Amino acid sequence: MTKRKERLVLQDLLGSNKKIANEIREKLIQQGILTANLLSSPGAGKTTLLEKLAKELSPAYRLGVIEGDIETQRDAERIRAQGIPAWQITTGGACHLEAKMIGNLFPQIPPDLDFLFIENVGNLVCPASYDLGEKLRLVLLSSPEGDDKPKKYPKAFTTADCLVITKADLIPHLPFDPAKVIQEALELNPQLKIFTISALTGEGIQDLVAFLLQQLQELRSSHA
Repeated sequence: MTKRKERLVLQDLLGSNKKIANEIREKLIQQGILTANLLSSPGAGKTTLLEKLAKELSPAYRLGVIEGDIETQRDAERIRAQGIPAWQITTGGACHLEAKMIGNLFPQIPPDLDFLFIENVGNLVCPASYDLGEKLRLVLLSSPEGDDKPKKYPKAFTTADCLVITKADLIPHLPFDPAKVIQEALELNPQLKIFTISALTGEGIQDLVAFLLQQLQELRSSHA
């Protein structure tokens, strides 16, 4: 296949994905569900953050989680252990989730949820190109990964609404400059909301929870 044909195939694929994603987003918004897509490298702390959010938000709010992994249901099992419904998508090798995968699960998602979190496959490259019908996109960057990632993987940051710097408790022990990360990320995307958190100590979690609750309120107010 020539490079031109490859580009056309990719354009068709992304176009089809976008159409499905828009349909999903509209349905979720009409149901008053705030949907957030979490992107990061493996090990940045997506599942741990979701466990922490589950403790903070439930039982006052109803949560659901879609877990994307190449293999196993380990992350979904961790979420279910918190009393939160979780649906596993095992890609069998694919490096990202696609909107049609979310659409296939849609009949199983309770219409009375407050929050639906999508934990994407661990990868800062491919998932950035695929809209899943989310209202918010969060990109997580952990301190052990290094402070050079925003401009190395720009699309993950330019397509996000929030940057969540995780494992803040380790920053004093690592050659990691959060100010550099924030500066580079904002140069790429000046609209980014920035949160620095530690799921271990609880640092910054309340700020993120307050932001999510505000976003839920605004979604429901604008579509009342």
